[in-house]
Amino acid sequence: MIRYALQCDRGHGFESWFQNSSAYETQVKRKLVNCPGCGSANVEKAIMAPQIVSKKARAVEKAPTPTTDVAPPASTPLLMSEERELRAKLKELRDHIVKSADNVGERFPNEARKMHYGEIEHRPIYGEASSDEARALIEEGVEVTPLPVLPDDRN
Repeated sequence: MIRYALQCDRGHGFESWFQNSSAYETQVKRKLVNCPGCGSANVEKAIMAPQIVSKKARAVEKAPTPTTDVAPPASTPLLMSEERELRAKLKELRDHIVKSADNVGERFPNEARKMHYGEIEHRPIYGEASSDEARALIEEGVEVTPLPVLPDDRN
């Protein structure tokens, strides 16, 4: 996993995680990376400083800590329980859709339009669409809903 600092063409800065640099390039090219502030798909990497751990810092991390009679503080969960619950529900929803619908891949916009206009029989489908394609479908009155991408999906 790699985290990039990103910036949209309107100057909004944000961060996002990607499986690797080629996954970032592919998603940006397909207009799948959008600014959370304004929705712009014109996104590029912002300047960021790498986090480099020196040998000295690693040695300090590995050094044994002195024991005391005081109990260590309880570990803090990485996610609040509400966040974990929401992610679990989103994963359950995605799993249900994947199990009960046909994956039409990049043909999604065309298949959704054909169903909307009665050219083919309605059936549950999911697939891929750029933000521009999804916006065009919505403007045409085609009912579509994006599936959330969860961090576990990228691992």
